Amino acid sequence: MLVDKRIYLASQSPRRRELLKQIGIAFDVLPLRAVPGRMDVVEVPEAGEAAPDFAQRMATEKAACGWRAVDARHLLRFPVLGADTVVELDGAILGKPADRTEAESMLARLSGSEHRVHTAVAMQHEARVELRLSTSSVRFSALDAEAIARYLETGEYLGKAGAYGIQGRAGAYVEHIEGSYSGIMGLPLYDTAVLLRSFGLVV
Repeated sequence: MLVDKRIYLASQSPRRRELLKQIGIAFDVLPLRAVPGRMDVVEVPEAGEAAPDFAQRMATEKAACGWRAVDARHLLRFPVLGADTVVELDGAILGKPADRTEAESMLARLSGSEHRVHTAVAMQHEARVELRLSTSSVRFSALDAEAIARYLETGEYLGKAGAYGIQGRAGAYVEHIEGSYSGIMGLPLYDTAVLLRSFGLVV
């Protein structure tokens, strides 16, 4: 049982910060990219790696990277939470678009179809690592070129897997979801709470 009821979040995502606050979790953000030598995670799928496996590997690596940062900086040894979200369409992984052109291509592919969103959460404290995966289905309405262009003008696609954020204007394009809304946002609250409780944190 942990005496200090606090964690580190190994993510810069404002959405994940908001979701943790929503369930009353005290946390500090670990800015991994600021560590000398860049103790960061390379977010590139391995050859033939399935989308759920990629998400789980990334979440585990982010938690491990965060734990190494705790060691390197001699920080208080709170558990580290890592998370990763991957959009999958017909077996293909749609990551964060590199630019507007790639975002436009992704949204055109998602238009009028159903895709899956996999979000993995991992927690590490000392040598112990626990992992959970949330998978949801999302069906998009048909989007014409004008609708896609209007969405791209908002800039919401930046830093988002699949080039959209369901909590923003793209919510108007979502006909149906099955699964975890918070998981689609980037942090499945139920699965996160299960992890936190398993480490002795009260949620």
